[in-house]
Amino acid sequence: MDGKPGLRQRKKDATRSRLILTALELFEEHGFDNVSVAEIAEAAEVSKKTVFNYFGIKEDLILGAGEHHQREPAAVVRERPSEVSVHAAMRDYLRTALDERQPFTGLNDNPVVLRIQQLVRNTPQLAVRYYAQQMETRRLLAEALMEEGSSRFSAFLVAAQILSAQEVVVGENVRRITEGETPDEVYPDAVRAAEHAFHLLENGLGGFDRELRHAAPGSPRTAAPDPSNTGPE
Repeated sequence: MDGKPGLRQRKKDATRSRLILTALELFEEHGFDNVSVAEIAEAAEVSKKTVFNYFGIKEDLILGAGEHHQREPAAVVRERPSEVSVHAAMRDYLRTALDERQPFTGLNDNPVVLRIQQLVRNTPQLAVRYYAQQMETRRLLAEALMEEGSSRFSAFLVAAQILSAQEVVVGENVRRITEGETPDEVYPDAVRAAEHAFHLLENGLGGFDRELRHAAPGSPRTAAPDPSNTGPE
């Protein structure tokens, strides 16, 4: 065994990719609301049933490729060494994803990834589905925290903070890539932003607030260098 997928899996992967690209092209050309699953199936030369074998709903033709990420944060928490904090484990998870330029980090300029991001931004139904996926990720992470003895309230509060911090880092990456920077140009700031975000989470926002309150009058009110500040325009 060489670890490569077998012929059957390669065919399934090829069909899945063809469906995604076909749907993307039709949605871009006609609008998400104006394209049916039957039309996608016909254009991809498969049956409507085949489409639903791969994707539960129409929105997942665009967002389904990232579904496996929904369970990753919970798995990271469950599988971390006992001496590693939840925040440190999630920071390292994000750092690894940034290193690998994984699409969900926003640090990826693959043309198809950029097209999908734009379509989601411009399509309310896809934005709603994306939000629902984020809420499911939060729920799964909170469940993992409750398994360790956290109260439900604290678990959901911490899960929300962690995933919101990650989303802010990702959003900044997406913004800069969309404006024309390359992943390699953005990467150093993305790493600093991730470190800064999880430092604030793990050490408490109180320190941030105290530094703001004790800033000298007239001086910039910032507790730490903004990792997204890349210098003068």
